[in-house]
Amino acid sequence: MIPAKFDYKRAKTVEEAVQLLKDSDGEGTILAGGHSLLPLLKFRITEPGLLVDISKIEGLKGARIEEDRLVVGALTTHYDVSKDELILDKIPALAKAASVIGDLQIRNRGTIGGNLAHGDPVADYPAVAIALDASLKVVSEDGEEDIPLEGFVLGPLITSIPETGMVTEVSFELPPAHAKQTYVKFFHPATAYPVVGVAVIAGVDENNEIDFIRVGITGVGDVAYRAEEVEDALEGQTPSAELIDEAAQLAAEDGDMGEDLFASEEYREHLTKVFVKRALKEVLL
Repeated sequence: MIPAKFDYKRAKTVEEAVQLLKDSDGEGTILAGGHSLLPLLKFRITEPGLLVDISKIEGLKGARIEEDRLVVGALTTHYDVSKDELILDKIPALAKAASVIGDLQIRNRGTIGGNLAHGDPVADYPAVAIALDASLKVVSEDGEEDIPLEGFVLGPLITSIPETGMVTEVSFELPPAHAKQTYVKFFHPATAYPVVGVAVIAGVDENNEIDFIRVGITGVGDVAYRAEEVEDALEGQTPSAELIDEAAQLAAEDGDMGEDLFASEEYREHLTKVFVKRALKEVLL
């Protein structure tokens, strides 16, 4: 299909982008990499009167450490997230999630900020993001605000970003240095979207007890979520195959499983159990 008519303007600064959104009276939409937005335009799911291109704004790429958090610029592409040395060192699960998004063309153009701002329930990043208490810095006419991912994504393609707002960076809690990390998924063969995606970050202390555990799950419902029952069952325990089996079963029972053309509710429960088990084994055994 052909998108409805719209105006196009390229912003050179964050301030200019916010002003353009404000002047559009609610008709403006941010354009970054475009891989999330363009399908919505083609199918006329959204019909903005103005696209504000932020792709050339400087200072919104790359990763850095700020206190106890890893900060990633919103315009950092998936490819760059997957290859960034700091990300690979501090949060390799994030780099791994980036490396399995779509195909190479999508990874070269799509951005981490655009991906999370889209609020897609079957995106890869949210599993890692929710596990590590990610927050998004949003700049609008009212100033800057850090919004936790849990309060940012309200439902499928629904976020709390204001009409005049844009995401400028995403920050993640830094896990302990001794923690191991992974991201695994069962993906749809045509789109590479996760039918189920699981991020696990886990650390074991000198007594061989789990002293840090985070489990994030995406793809199974309206929003990504922390599998807190799984975390509670594992924390303070000695890793074993039996313990992991029990935790994986909890994961299958804990989530609000959705049903669509790709998978029934029962199949998603099965996949969740399988991939939580796989991820836990990878980091704990």
